[in-house]
Amino acid sequence: MSAIASAASQVIELAVEATPAEQKANSAASSAGFAYGLAAIGPGIGIGYLVGQAVQAMARQPEAAGQVQTTMFLGIAFTEALALIGFVVFILLKFA
Repeated sequence: MSAIASAASQVIELAVEATPAEQKANSAASSAGFAYGLAAIGPGIGIGYLVGQAVQAMARQPEAAGQVQTTMFLGIAFTEALALIGFVVFILLKFA
C-alpha cells in the first residue's frame, strides 16, 4: 500500500469517528475557506485588469497620467473592499 493510500485511509477513519460537533466544525472550516477563495479571485482579476488598463492609458496620454493614477487608486480601493467583505464572510462562517 502506498503512502498516499494509507494517509487517505487514516483521514477517512478520522472522518467516520468524528462527533457531530467536529463534523460541523470541519464542514464550516472547509466551506469558509472555499468562500474566501472565491471572494479573493474576483478582486484579484479586477485589480489586474484595472492596473493594466491604467498603464495603457498613461502610455497613450502621458499628460493625463496624474488623473488616471488617481482614478486607478480609487478603483483599486473599491475593488479591494470586495475582498475585505469576503474575508468578513469567511470569519462569520468560520465562527458562527
